[in-house]
Amino acid sequence: MKKISIITAIHNGLAVNRLYVESLEKYTVNPYELIVIDNASTDGSREFFASKGAIVIANETNYAYPHCQNQGIEASGGDYLFFLNNDLILSPGWDEKMITVAEMHGLEALSASGIENMGTYAETKAISRKWKRIKNGWSLFGFNSITFRIMLRRMYGNWEAYCEKLFAKNRYRVVEGIVGDNVMMARTAIPKMGLWDERLQIADFDFFIRSKKRSVDAGDMKPCHIALGVYIHHFGKMTLKYGRKKPVRFADGNALIQLHEKWSQQDLTDYHPNNATLNKH
Repeated sequence: MKKISIITAIHNGLAVNRLYVESLEKYTVNPYELIVIDNASTDGSREFFASKGAIVIANETNYAYPHCQNQGIEASGGDYLFFLNNDLILSPGWDEKMITVAEMHGLEALSASGIENMGTYAETKAISRKWKRIKNGWSLFGFNSITFRIMLRRMYGNWEAYCEKLFAKNRYRVVEGIVGDNVMMARTAIPKMGLWDERLQIADFDFFIRSKKRSVDAGDMKPCHIALGVYIHHFGKMTLKYGRKKPVRFADGNALIQLHEKWSQQDLTDYHPNNATLNKH
């Protein structure tokens, strides 16, 4: 078995945090350390994760996403690092399957599939539309564990059966791309790619471009791929409203730059993940 580190940044969102941990405990196969970067939560989330045995890094203010991921890397000891949003529901054996996919295809960067990217344009459009209808309707009843569970049931029916069916269909197939709410990085990739770029809040997109550029320039790793047989549900941006009562202001916000300030238009054209995925099949 592999030792894995799960790194999650939070700011409030206690109800969804409880569901996230529930799925972690139920469906994770390998021994893991859960590293939570808490950005000044006020709803008991920090204390909840501590009670679950997580390593809690307590920030006294709210930092941007990539800064938090680097804090997690510094505290981690796993062979594989999983950067997971807190508004996720994991699927049965998700970690074991992703590591198997990575080793089978020689990948050091990988995402599971999800609502944002199912590998093809048609599948992604269909599932995204379905989720939008469900979340817009049930959000009217408030953001709490009851409505979240109802949404999941309306979306998938039997969650485990849905994930099993998707795995039976796609097995260990992969396509180039990234689903930013869940990213796996082998520790061996850190010397090649470096840490997350703390200047970019859209750091997951930057992560893919850097992995792609490294594969082209150095040839010593492959770009990030998506494991099509592994599925992770993402509640999505609606949890921003649920977890945050005021507009987000990051402590390091003045240091953030736009994507085009780092990458040229030609870079974005050449390395964009949708060049390889979401084809209109």
